[in-house]
Amino acid sequence: MLKNCLLTFLILLFVLTGCGTGTLTELSDTLDTPTSSNQEESNVDVESNRTKAEVVRVVDGDTVQIEFNQKKETVRLLLVDTPETKHPDLPVQLLGPEASNYAEEMLSNKQIELEFDGPKRDKYDRLLAYIWVDDQNFNQLLLENGYARYAYEYDPPYTYQEQFKEAEKKARDQQIGIWEVENYVTDKGFSISYTSEDTIDSPSSNESNDTIYYNNCTEAHQAGVTPLHKGDAGYREQMDGDKDGVACET
Repeated sequence: MLKNCLLTFLILLFVLTGCGTGTLTELSDTLDTPTSSNQEESNVDVESNRTKAEVVRVVDGDTVQIEFNQKKETVRLLLVDTPETKHPDLPVQLLGPEASNYAEEMLSNKQIELEFDGPKRDKYDRLLAYIWVDDQNFNQLLLENGYARYAYEYDPPYTYQEQFKEAEKKARDQQIGIWEVENYVTDKGFSISYTSEDTIDSPSSNESNDTIYYNNCTEAHQAGVTPLHKGDAGYREQMDGDKDGVACET
């Protein structure tokens, strides 16, 4: 009788010990296996501080509206300034529409990435950011193509300030876009003497004027062609001191 009880006890102990071991093994396996949420966290891009967004409207060359964090936000592009098209106190400025058209072509309804640098918002509560589209820095593209000047360096150093300045210098040296017009770009923005109704004389338009060239107003006076109006054969902005579109008036 005692022998049978002892045997039964040993069998029960073996069974219980085996089940306990299996339970502990399963629990250990569960703890060692990463959950799906942990895997999602490990996929966060820690090498870049870019955030995805979608452009819903281009306001002008340096301002866009986006869908961001499930709400609409306005983004003012960092370190660039394009001629005005929507300013309440200024006319539409020379090359402003062209800068806006370029932004629309590059950004409208596009998936983009925002990169923040310094203060995240300006005094108007607009986001301040670089915009990346197709892995290109759109702020820098504006400078490279002569649609913008380098501006608003409020909280240096900025990540891309040196390459932005270099991009502006190249456009200025090549006299592209806003740099085609002498004295149009100023330290405070763009000269109000020019509006979108003005045109930029290209080399081809000068050649179509029979390549007439006057070294100065004295030569133009002697030729009996003064005053010279913008578009006239021989007109040059360098001879138009007050930039009113009429050269050699006196």
